[in-house]
Amino acid sequence: MKHIAPIVLIAFVMSCGSRKQAVANTPKEASEINITKDTITKDVQTIKETVVVSGSINAENEAISPPEKQENLEASLYIFNHSSWNNLLQQLVSETGDVDYNGFKQRRSTLSNYISSLSDHIPNGASSRAYTLAYWINAYNAMTIDLILRHYPIQSIKDIEKPWDQRHWKLGEKWYNLNEIEHQILRKMDEPRIHFAIVCASFSCPKLVNSAYTTDNLELELTRATEDFLSDTSKNNITENQLELSKIFQWFAKDFKQDGSLIDFLNQYSKIKISEKAKKRFKPYNWDLNE
Repeated sequence: MKHIAPIVLIAFVMSCGSRKQAVANTPKEASEINITKDTITKDVQTIKETVVVSGSINAENEAISPPEKQENLEASLYIFNHSSWNNLLQQLVSETGDVDYNGFKQRRSTLSNYISSLSDHIPNGASSRAYTLAYWINAYNAMTIDLILRHYPIQSIKDIEKPWDQRHWKLGEKWYNLNEIEHQILRKMDEPRIHFAIVCASFSCPKLVNSAYTTDNLELELTRATEDFLSDTSKNNITENQLELSKIFQWFAKDFKQDGSLIDFLNQYSKIKISEKAKKRFKPYNWDLNE
């Protein structure tokens, strides 16, 4: 169908040429001839505009889609529901965030296929912020589990040499490591709640939730992850005037001070109203595997 419109246009222009020749050979007044030429020019332009709107050709006779169809096509290229990752999480991660690494080992091919499938859906300028955040959070967590499986059984992620610097995963034409995803991509998106969504496979980390992050659920799940982490007394102890906080708040202090103080951030998600004068200290970090 995309070739029909150019053929129709060419045929029409040829017929218009014959019409102009006939007019020129007929003893008409000059003004009448000029009107005929103007009419032909307008007719040709009208057909060009009609063809462009219909999505067949542009001014250079190239195949295109109407603007709204182009927009929808671009959007569809970056929709990815992470369903296979979601299924793995539901089957192999408990409500409390304990991970069945033996179960993941038995489903290793499914995990590997999911990570490979990410390569066809890498966010770019056409992707929404929510899509981009969900994509990289899921990628980070899936890759972390894959990293553990490469060395399992182990007691801690720190038993692996430079675990966050290993480039095991190729997306598109690039090999990624966990440090790059966290520090060069996710943290640069100025969303401090990512620290409660990405998981380092350790007891003191935020729990790995047993469902995938998606464009639709991102805001709700980031808030829930932050609230759950703050209310978990194995990670944080919070009172009005005394704070025993995870070292996450020490390591990434500037991320939590984008719109005020650390206390301002905590008070958005804590069930307890914290005083600005509250004293704080940071708890030891337990790197034992989250299983």
